[in-house]
Amino acid sequence: MKSKLEIIELDHEKLDSLIKRVEKLLPEEDVKYIKGMVETLKFISEKLKKKNYQIKRILKQIFGIKSEKSDKIFEDKNDNDVEDKHEKDNNIAPDVSGEEKEINTSTDHEEEHKEEHKESDSKKGHGRNGAESYTGAEIIPVEHKIYKNGDNCPDCLKGKLYKQIKPGIFIMIGGSPPIDAKIYELEKLRCNLCGKIFQADSPDLDKNIVDNPYVRKHYDESAKTIIIMLRYGYGFPLNRIAKLQQNLGIPLPVATQWDKIESAADLIYPAYEELKRQAAQGTIMHNDDTGGKILSVMKEIEEEKQTGKKGRTGIFTTGIISIVNNQKIGLFFTGRQHAGENTNDVCMEREENKSPPILMCDAKSGNTPKDTEVIECNCNVHARRYFVDVVEDFPSECQYVIVDVFAEIYKNESFTKKNKMSADERLEYHKKNSGPIMDKFYVWMNSQIVDKKVETNSTLGKAISYTLKNWEKLTRFLTIPGAPLDNNVCERAIKTAICHRKNSLFYKNEHGAYIGDMFMSLIYTCHLNEVNAFDYLTQLQKHSSDVFKNPSQWMPWNYKENLNNQ
Repeated sequence: MKSKLEIIELDHEKLDSLIKRVEKLLPEEDVKYIKGMVETLKFISEKLKKKNYQIKRILKQIFGIKSEKSDKIFEDKNDNDVEDKHEKDNNIAPDVSGEEKEINTSTDHEEEHKEEHKESDSKKGHGRNGAESYTGAEIIPVEHKIYKNGDNCPDCLKGKLYKQIKPGIFIMIGGSPPIDAKIYELEKLRCNLCGKIFQADSPDLDKNIVDNPYVRKHYDESAKTIIIMLRYGYGFPLNRIAKLQQNLGIPLPVATQWDKIESAADLIYPAYEELKRQAAQGTIMHNDDTGGKILSVMKEIEEEKQTGKKGRTGIFTTGIISIVNNQKIGLFFTGRQHAGENTNDVCMEREENKSPPILMCDAKSGNTPKDTEVIECNCNVHARRYFVDVVEDFPSECQYVIVDVFAEIYKNESFTKKNKMSADERLEYHKKNSGPIMDKFYVWMNSQIVDKKVETNSTLGKAISYTLKNWEKLTRFLTIPGAPLDNNVCERAIKTAICHRKNSLFYKNEHGAYIGDMFMSLIYTCHLNEVNAFDYLTQLQKHSSDVFKNPSQWMPWNYKENLNNQ
């Protein structure tokens, strides 16, 4: 008779010491396998500590495909077997009238979809960039050394040479440190009688700095901007920047970097506050949360636990995307508040005469503001993912949901974007083409539960229950003009915060978190509006007094107009 499995709690230090003992006793090949097993056990034990983390999801991360695309999910499955099971079960895609029949997804735009697929299946480009892609490169005109415009042709001896509009192009690409430096050796002249010293003027510095007799280091706005972008745009820790700069011969200590970041923040923070005010006027808002770390707040939480005080133990970074007219605004907030609370704080500055915004989020209660009226929509990608997670156990049912429902809905959405439909045109198009698909899907889900074709407590039953529970919010795109299908735009924004967290790990205190959120928001808003963030942040610093006077004129989409008028 088999003995009962004894489950022990994994101690990472003991496991590490075990590996060291194994390395001394066993061959290298055996050690490699044992290390792999130990690391796998560590990974699984850490994941299981998290609430609601399923074993199947862990196994899929280790062994399965990570893509959620339909062709990847079903690529190893036999389509014929799936079709046979559809006919055998006779429970897929019933008609709204109650008659069960196969869905006919053909529409009057089928040909357009076919053309779209042909375009997507075409060969990819060579990956090389043309000269027009190098928008930040210095352009240096080079004249011909021998001939000039108007000379006789040296070949035919009859014609005249004339200058062509389009020049030849040669691109020279070099490398330099992210932060570069120049040393000006300013000549000094001293009077041999009175002893007065006369020093040459520096071409780059203001007169008041040059007059200082001591050696000075001056950091211009562009130097501060590149530190900010590396840190908050791309997740480079200040330590890593300092090491890189040291190796390249331009030292830039961590303390100096932070000093320059903080001084830049003091110059431009009104633009960030104005960005939040304008975001509050958005017609459509997206929000989502991810984990965050602030050392001082983590210390507060530990002190609260020790004193028995009950409080929120989580720290979050909220991403909010607000669509105002034709502009997209990205905001980030790090602290103990959930996405709904941060959204509520933003909406406090919303003008009273405005109608409630459309809010797209997932179905977590913490994502909905309590004191602000919104039209809440839920993300269809989240609903789809519930079915993706159980596709191994229910292949035919999940294929119907993923391929025949959601894939068709997104084809319709792609068609509306391609044809640049207005909000009202898009609504009518979805009503006509997506409405029948969603109606049949709704009937199918109810029949699975009511007719007891699926156990309510099974994984498929839970996926269906989630979708039915949030059905009204999932189908807002069929009833409200402009209502989005999913929260993907915010999911992409959150990756910026995740990249920062994985590389830079944490903020020291809430002041540092505010500065990080500010620069991350400004940089990501530039990205959303296809604006050069480097130039934008640099110009804000150079025109700080104007930013303080009228910050609304210094948004990413209109700041160049002010530069041209000056």
